[in-house]
Amino acid sequence: MNIAIYLYEQAEVLDFSGPFEVFTTASRVAQSGEPFNVFLVSQKGGVVTARGGYQVLADYGFHNHPDIDVLIVVGGMHYDELNKSEVLSWIAGQSKKSKVTASVCTGAFLLAKAGVLQNHRVTTHWEDIPELKRMFPKLQVVEGVRWVDEGDVISSGGISAGIDMSLHLVSKLYDLALAEKTAKQMEFSWTKST
Repeated sequence: MNIAIYLYEQAEVLDFSGPFEVFTTASRVAQSGEPFNVFLVSQKGGVVTARGGYQVLADYGFHNHPDIDVLIVVGGMHYDELNKSEVLSWIAGQSKKSKVTASVCTGAFLLAKAGVLQNHRVTTHWEDIPELKRMFPKLQVVEGVRWVDEGDVISSGGISAGIDMSLHLVSKLYDLALAEKTAKQMEFSWTKST
């Protein structure tokens, strides 16, 4: 299963590194084969400078990535991304093709602006909840939860909540035993319920 994590300039480091670690660890500890192929996608591919000056190499750009089964859109300094029509079109298009589209933190703003989230239940980082409600009043913004699962669209709160959501995705896409084994391997205290 191809897991694509979309990142951009000034993306929050743990927003993409946390889910990346969950899915790669799950593949490493799985009893049968490697269930997940995880890769990073940016608009053009190549080096992306995340928050704090952390430089990361995106595996693919919009022009050359493999088919995507699960798309994860991360948060960070997302404001410039909201004004990029190519980015929003790509997110909307990939969301229609993928089995699940998910967001970490302020990635929810990108999903909403791309039309992926319309009148869904959704969450984001606690600090950004008032702005999400203001900008997208049709959304049912939920506070005080780690993630919200709406079937084919899942959103999570800030930073470390993306790890909880990713473990939830492992349990949903594969099974609970692998998610628990992954959390144990990571020495992460998984909050299983939202």
